[in-house]
Amino acid sequence: MLKKIDKKIVAYEVISLEEQRKKAAQEAKDKIEDMHENVERPEMLVGATYKIKTPQSEHALYVTINDMVLNHGTEHEVRQPFEIFINSKNMDHFQWVVALTRVMSAVFRKGGDVTFLVDEMKAVFDPQGGYFKPGGGGFMPSIVAEIGFALESHMKMIGLIKEEQMPEAQRNMILAKRAEYETLNGQQKDGDGGDFPADSKMCAKCYTKAVIIMDGCLTCLNCGDSKCG
Repeated sequence: MLKKIDKKIVAYEVISLEEQRKKAAQEAKDKIEDMHENVERPEMLVGATYKIKTPQSEHALYVTINDMVLNHGTEHEVRQPFEIFINSKNMDHFQWVVALTRVMSAVFRKGGDVTFLVDEMKAVFDPQGGYFKPGGGGFMPSIVAEIGFALESHMKMIGLIKEEQMPEAQRNMILAKRAEYETLNGQQKDGDGGDFPADSKMCAKCYTKAVIIMDGCLTCLNCGDSKCG
């Protein structure tokens, strides 16, 4: 399209195609939306509900985490936790459940890196003692910690937390240690429903009864944590 120039030309600049592309890319980057406290809640959020059944109560907890979808339809589309609700017929936990979910939802809406909540919650211990999840699901130091594990599972699902892959060499070493240990001590499994030797100890890293002593070294057959490095 032709355009008539009515004013005197006093300066000009030649912009290359590559510079135009860089400028367009920068403008697109500047438009990327991040989570912050002024983001308005849309009519619909996507999420998931996690069931927590503990031996401490006959009623289960249902943890629902809803996510905000940012930059929908673009290559920068991400899901960020926006709110959390916990429902149960057990009213004994009502006060702290309401307080916990409101604080967590407020942290979610502030934006930034919210993955620290997982470690903080998993580190909470019940002074009256924890419990083992049915079916060999590992040891839970408290109900709050299990909510933290549910949050971790959700953040892994939406990509906020990357799953740590055990190196192949370490995995093969653990399998070899386990085979050697079972050969020397028989094939008896953990009586709590786990898939590890009955005399194994609790792992402080993954909360699984899977720690054995091999060659004078404490080694976890589940996560590979070792006192010998």
